[in-house]
Amino acid sequence: MSLVRLNIKGISYSQTQNGAYALILNEVDGDRKLPIVIGAFEAQSIAIALEKEIRPPRPLTHDLFKNFADRFDIVVKQVIIHKLVDGVFYSSLICERDKIEEIIDARTSDAIALALRFNAPIFTYKNILDKAGIYLKVNPKSEDEASGDSVLIDDIVAEKIETQGQENYKSKSIEELHNLLDEAVANEDYEKAAKIRDEISKR
Repeated sequence: MSLVRLNIKGISYSQTQNGAYALILNEVDGDRKLPIVIGAFEAQSIAIALEKEIRPPRPLTHDLFKNFADRFDIVVKQVIIHKLVDGVFYSSLICERDKIEEIIDARTSDAIALALRFNAPIFTYKNILDKAGIYLKVNPKSEDEASGDSVLIDDIVAEKIETQGQENYKSKSIEELHNLLDEAVANEDYEKAAKIRDEISKR
């Protein structure tokens, strides 16, 4: 499977979904965008890393990881978004220490926040981009192209959250819901876990 390099286009806040952000990744040698729904904390951490002038008074979690890695000569060489399951992206950090490479599983938002701090390239597989990549068609009559992007991205965030978070839990049995809850907690997808818990409470 061939790897495709991605750049960060920006972060969009959803006007319709409270507290939801979309991280927009851009195909380097193409026009497709890969929108990834992320949490507010991760969005803030990525935004701070993108704005080089902003220096938080105390290190954020991702800054702490970077400081820790620097102290022990660990380098993040690259990030690979390697899997997409039920709207959730899975990523790996390719790290190196003493010329020995290690692969570490990470949430995509955390992986990208660290990639920025290590100036590491971000990749995904072509089949993931084929499946989840989109073309943003901005209205040519629109005076403000950025706002056109924003409106479209807002729709994408709403749709992704709906398909990701509003799964048809009503058709699931209690046992299936408990299994899904355990899986969501294991994946640190606490927003999804809260929705499943709510459905269990309704029963």
